[in-house]
Amino acid sequence: MTIPAARRTVYLDHAATTPMLPAAIEAMTSLLGRTGNPSSSHGSGRAARRTIEEAREAIAAALNARPSEVVFTSGGTEADNLALKGLWRARLAEDPRRKRILLSGIEHHAVLDPAVWLAEHEGAELEWLPVDELGRIRPEAVQAAIDCDPASVSFVTVMAANNEVGTLQPVQQVAALAAAHGIPVHTDAVQAVGQVPVDFAELGVDAMTVSAHKLGGPFGIGALVVRRETKLVPILHGGGQERDVRSGTLDAPAAAAFAVAAEHSVLQQPAEAARLTELRDQLIEGVLKLVPQAQLSGDPAGRLPNNAHLSFSGCEGDSLLMLLDARGIECSTGSACNAGVAEPSHVLLAMGYDDQRARGSLRFTLGHTTEQADVDTVLDHIGPVVERALSAGLQNIRKVS
Repeated sequence: MTIPAARRTVYLDHAATTPMLPAAIEAMTSLLGRTGNPSSSHGSGRAARRTIEEAREAIAAALNARPSEVVFTSGGTEADNLALKGLWRARLAEDPRRKRILLSGIEHHAVLDPAVWLAEHEGAELEWLPVDELGRIRPEAVQAAIDCDPASVSFVTVMAANNEVGTLQPVQQVAALAAAHGIPVHTDAVQAVGQVPVDFAELGVDAMTVSAHKLGGPFGIGALVVRRETKLVPILHGGGQERDVRSGTLDAPAAAAFAVAAEHSVLQQPAEAARLTELRDQLIEGVLKLVPQAQLSGDPAGRLPNNAHLSFSGCEGDSLLMLLDARGIECSTGSACNAGVAEPSHVLLAMGYDDQRARGSLRFTLGHTTEQADVDTVLDHIGPVVERALSAGLQNIRKVS
């Protein structure tokens, strides 16, 4: 009896998480058997502390920040919550007029949800910055929002790159506009680091969120890079670790792996971006040729090199996703945090897309494991998959009518 060879899974959901790098796995596993709390004063504790500080220095160097500006967290979501709630409470304590938070409707839910929570529970006034059809915030809209009453603005939060459509945002320009009025700016750079150059000092922001598992590091660890002079009220209280900004025992093995992933992704970024851009463009051009009704979403030029976001008229994104998955091709309909929720993408709706287009979209995101064969496989299957999804949609319409 001949046993068929296992089919290779085509993984094109790197924006959700990217496979750990072998060097990061090695760094982490080599430390898992060691004992020592980084806050302890004995030899084992000091060794763990040394691992933490060496990781902090490596991550800071990769992002052009000072080591003291890197505050370890449990991931991007905690870092975003710390930034928004910490900035809000610190700014309000200094001046009770500072109740306006400026943000856009395309932010990740790790930013949107704590902002809405602050509005519902602590009286924050959310002011939604408009985006254009490419998913891009206009600096002039930020300027106008600030100019109407600078003294009432708590802070501005603008993501560095959109996690769904891949559009890059003018963060440096926004930071410069806000700095002229002494208003702090936070950016969620989770999707940007390792994909495009990210320089914390050059961006001019006051706080920046990063996450290890988007870079080839482990789950469960990230960082908020925050300027020393920026005041944050902590949202966790306990041992006073991390400058008394984020209490909690630090994970030395995960920090070491995070550092390896950050160093590698930043060092390889120029070459990897060029490689992924070529593969991404082949994927986009191939799909648009094979499926005439398909449309590209996001900025065709100013986008992440690994992102191909496409909408398919007449199809449900969830149906396309499952049909591709049955053929061993893994992608996404949008943010992994909202997977399985039968609602149109808030990002696409904010960009002005109608409900149907917002529901009929797929996100393909490439990464360090992506090969030419992966792109070829998608192009081999996308036509029949769309035809089947369209046929299923027509059959459902006939049943309803």
